[in-house]
Amino acid sequence: MEALWQSLTLPPAFWYGLLKIGLAIGILMPLIALAVLAERRISAAIQDRIGPNRVGPWGLLQPLADGLKFLLKEDFTPGHVRKAYFWLAPAAAMVPPFLTVAVIPFGSTMGSQNMVIADLNVGILYTFGIVSLSVYGIVLAGYASNSKYPFLGGIRASAQMISYEIAMGMSVVPLFLLVGDLNLGKVIEYQAQGGWLLFKQPLAFVIFLVAAFAETNRLPFDMPESESELVSGYHTEYSSIKFALFFLGEYAAMIAVSALMVTLFLGGWTLPFFGLDQPAASVWGGLLHLGIFFGKLGAFMVLFIWVRWMMPRFRYDQLMHLGWQYFLPLALANIIVTALWLWLAAG
Repeated sequence: MEALWQSLTLPPAFWYGLLKIGLAIGILMPLIALAVLAERRISAAIQDRIGPNRVGPWGLLQPLADGLKFLLKEDFTPGHVRKAYFWLAPAAAMVPPFLTVAVIPFGSTMGSQNMVIADLNVGILYTFGIVSLSVYGIVLAGYASNSKYPFLGGIRASAQMISYEIAMGMSVVPLFLLVGDLNLGKVIEYQAQGGWLLFKQPLAFVIFLVAAFAETNRLPFDMPESESELVSGYHTEYSSIKFALFFLGEYAAMIAVSALMVTLFLGGWTLPFFGLDQPAASVWGGLLHLGIFFGKLGAFMVLFIWVRWMMPRFRYDQLMHLGWQYFLPLALANIIVTALWLWLAAG
């Protein structure tokens, strides 16, 4: 019996992995709440308003009130929708950003454990494969709503994805030509030794950043929602918890894309200028690295929010034009120039 029990006992690596997943979700959900509060506060400051100030001290409990409102409102499903797809779409939009977080190294080490859930050798390929799945939730929502405005939003989302996704993927190719590895941890190690890739590949950073706004359906590229044209776009027919899942998915996608940009261009958890470029030797050092990473991530989140409230929406044809006629040729030219430079340097 003892031998049978030992054979059924799960290895410590399983429990460590389960703990990392729990910590990642436990950190990501409060980050989403803080991002919503930050959005409301920053937008109020930009528009010379007060912002949320009634629920809790300085309005800090406003995200909790919003969450309870979503849970307690009636979950109404219109009779004309395609119900199976209508229920599936919110989950399909929310799950990909959470899966993306699995391969991002949020820190160096915490004790003997690496601060990444899945340390994949093809981390960036996994990331782009998962990120591109989020559009299916939007397209499903547009199709399932059986209404003209959500349908137009779904069509826009699919065409928009084709326009920017290619340039977004090609923009990171020069980075991996320089690093020589697809593992995101190796990308951070390279930057710790040789400097941030933001300074070596500024064009790639600009292309990736602009494509990230389209990836997360944020202004100036929020064509699938486009309130002034499509009422509320693909989630016009949604309410209560289903709408909340789309809401969570959008902010989770912002966090995931920001974390990816921190990893690829800003050295992840490292600060080479202050000597913080080596794996942590203690738990306090690991916590410091986590703080550095989330500080950089917070800066990108503020940028996402600021742009939304400061820039007008592009016309749909302008986004297509930007993706196909500018970013795609520039990304391809950047790959060629980087490859030639590496070839000449090696020769």
